[in-house]
Amino acid sequence: MADGTAVGVRLTKAGRTKIVYPAELIADDGVRLVVKAPWAAPGVRDFGFVRFEPGDVFTEYYWRDRWYAVKEVRGPGGGLKGWYCDITRPVRVAGDVLTVEDLDLDLWVPPDGGAPLRLDEDEFAASGLADRDPEAAASARRTLDALAALATGPDGGAALLA
Repeated sequence: MADGTAVGVRLTKAGRTKIVYPAELIADDGVRLVVKAPWAAPGVRDFGFVRFEPGDVFTEYYWRDRWYAVKEVRGPGGGLKGWYCDITRPVRVAGDVLTVEDLDLDLWVPPDGGAPLRLDEDEFAASGLADRDPEAAASARRTLDALAALATGPDGGAALLA
């Protein structure tokens, strides 16, 4: 795919499609894909530690060989809100659609160098992934730990994009 191509991002969870949204391909080096997309859900989603809302822009980084995706989130004025990390299986690309399987674990990294927040560990435990696919569950846990450690380094959330 060429830079600037319109693509679809399909997020699945437990075998079901959660959301499909349009994005623009910014770069694809054969391993890492970068897309840009506006906030795709209707209205505002307030997590307490961050609000996603219309006008927000997500620059999303996906890897064909890594078990996560990183979404750099900026507000309508371009100010950095932070980095949202989804623990996922490696991205699959078919035609102009990127498919990512969400494994329930997430990490939020604030832009001010504050401690990253580990999210949805209860959902992960309840998902049954450890029973269905113990290898994937172990990889997901290792990945969350590694990203949290990386995000607490001197480069903070920016280190997640390398």
